[in-house]
Amino acid sequence: MTVKIAIIGLGQIGASVGLALANHKDQVATIGYDEDKEVNHKAMKMGAVQKIGHGLAASVKEADLVILALPLDQVHETLQSMAQNVREEAVVIDTAPVKLAVAGWAEEFLPPQRHYVGLTLVLNPLLLDETGTGVDSARADLFQNGLAAITAPLGTAGEAIDLAASFVTMLGARPYFADLAEVDGIMASIHTLPALAAAALVETVIGRPGWTDISKLTGRPFMAGMRQLDGEGAPALAEAAQRNRVNTVRVLDEYISALQSLRDEINEEKNSLQGRLKLILDGRTQWQEERTYDSAPSSELLKQEMRTFSDNWKGQLGLGKLLGRHNKKLDDD
Repeated sequence: MTVKIAIIGLGQIGASVGLALANHKDQVATIGYDEDKEVNHKAMKMGAVQKIGHGLAASVKEADLVILALPLDQVHETLQSMAQNVREEAVVIDTAPVKLAVAGWAEEFLPPQRHYVGLTLVLNPLLLDETGTGVDSARADLFQNGLAAITAPLGTAGEAIDLAASFVTMLGARPYFADLAEVDGIMASIHTLPALAAAALVETVIGRPGWTDISKLTGRPFMAGMRQLDGEGAPALAEAAQRNRVNTVRVLDEYISALQSLRDEINEEKNSLQGRLKLILDGRTQWQEERTYDSAPSSELLKQEMRTFSDNWKGQLGLGKLLGRHNKKLDDD
């Protein structure tokens, strides 16, 4: 028996999840839903989902696993709207960049015997230079050989967490178990800060006196500086910053301090500036090399360590009733 997975939100993340799952049709059946009808059509055409749901409620009501691949500003309303339609013992997973807030919403809206697990997906190290966004940029290997941080509130059923880990391996990624607050702290540094820094760059340069002439000379450095805003919406970015306020303010203070220090070295014509910049550039190079090394194939190891997704599902005592009793072979494992 296959596991039914609903993917809510079919942008680059959601559609890429669907494309990865398409390699496991013997284990899963997928249904997708996006508020944008054109996105639904594209996702269906590229094979990211097996069918499109007729509305949010219809899409989740029979799902064993619900994936919310949505901008953060849409998660609260979506959870509230679909909560009563989520079936008993189903697992709801989100991919938003802020976890404590989403965990709180899940606790508020999901009825008893429904499970929430947070997921932070890291891109395939070989694709870090890719610049596309949206459904047209979806690809089956988007998460291949990347990490996926799995987080859950205290008291979450172990079976739900195990199933999330099995789901991660189907995407070709490696499970990494982390604390909700820990992930929020990390994401403030590597997700929200770069976007806010890019926003500050835009505000500093575009539209200011002389912009008409400046704009004619803009090139790769300026474009690269703004790239973090690609695919980023103002509501989602504001929500990520404010829902994770303490961490966001902390990393902004650290960033501002670093800029001020660089300004002082430039202004005072200190001889240390070149050495400092070299250390910074060397650190960047080292990180790039390490991330490329992270792309070493790990799928065979994962296959050896974990059973199939459907077997994991059937093997759980509490959640297993979704698919019936596990067989004698699994009892002996």
